[in-house]
Amino acid sequence: MSKKNTADNHIVTNKKVFHDYFLEEHFEAGIALEGWEVKAVRAGRIQIKESYILVKDQQVYLFGALIHPLASASSHIFPEAQRTRKLLLHRYQIAKLIGASERDGYTLMPVSLYWKNGFVKVDVAIAKGKKEFDKRQVKKDQDWKKTQSRIMKAHKRQL
Repeated sequence: MSKKNTADNHIVTNKKVFHDYFLEEHFEAGIALEGWEVKAVRAGRIQIKESYILVKDQQVYLFGALIHPLASASSHIFPEAQRTRKLLLHRYQIAKLIGASERDGYTLMPVSLYWKNGFVKVDVAIAKGKKEFDKRQVKKDQDWKKTQSRIMKAHKRQL
């Protein structure tokens, strides 16, 4: 048997995080979901663009993640699309996240959701906010790389 392709395990990525923050350290966290939420995630009905992570009472929670319920959700359950969800981490990881989030200018952000051995995992990153000039510099570098690749491609055609 061959390994599964990791692209199939991908659920959603928060692209806004890469634009607005410098990501320093990543952690893998489990997430406590209800049954209807897992079904909705399998169907791809989740958004984490506006979500963030907070630490309360030595526990880590995901706020603002939007999971749209399926139309075929059970009739005896009233799904709440934007509820607070608990993240599952080891104590030493929680301690590290608490220390990082209390530093000035640092925050905890969800980067992506993916499947691992049948469980939904969240990639949590310690992030530092970018200033406006940082964003401009990143854009400038990206534009230069595009221009550089075009020049190289045109040069290869001439040879």
